[in-house]
Amino acid sequence: MVRQVQRKTVFSPRVQGAVELMLAENVTQLGKQGDIVRVKPGYARNFLLPQGLATIATEENKKAVEEHRERLVELNKKRKANAKKLATEVGKYSVTLDANANEEGHLYGSILAGDISKALVEAGYNIQPEHIFLDGPLKELGMYTVNLKLYEGVNSEVKVWVVPVSSK
Repeated sequence: MVRQVQRKTVFSPRVQGAVELMLAENVTQLGKQGDIVRVKPGYARNFLLPQGLATIATEENKKAVEEHRERLVELNKKRKANAKKLATEVGKYSVTLDANANEEGHLYGSILAGDISKALVEAGYNIQPEHIFLDGPLKELGMYTVNLKLYEGVNSEVKVWVVPVSSK
């Protein structure tokens, strides 16, 4: 006599063969962290759950994710406001960089985003090299307008003067 064992479904709620999960990490072609997705039970059981990419979407998990998203929205608003303030301040400032150059005004080296960033940080502006967008290295003496992207949708410009090194 063969006894049948009834298997208990671990995943709930099941809707027409799908399992509702909440993504713990970004999963290519499925969703971003915190998204609620419906996948086939085998995909959930054999890949997403063992890899730690998802958890079962319980009401507590959904509530926690929603609270976390609200905190992130507030944090992003504050960061954007700070970036706008910095963009306004740095837009009024001009950087002067000394460089070795020949008589025609060509530099022996070049000025890069890191050099401009270093000068701005020394002046009290927290501008990192990744915020600075140059068309290419600055290789001649003169005045340049350099674009800055401080945050999503927050751009500014700064004037950069490249002058010859004064001899002492």
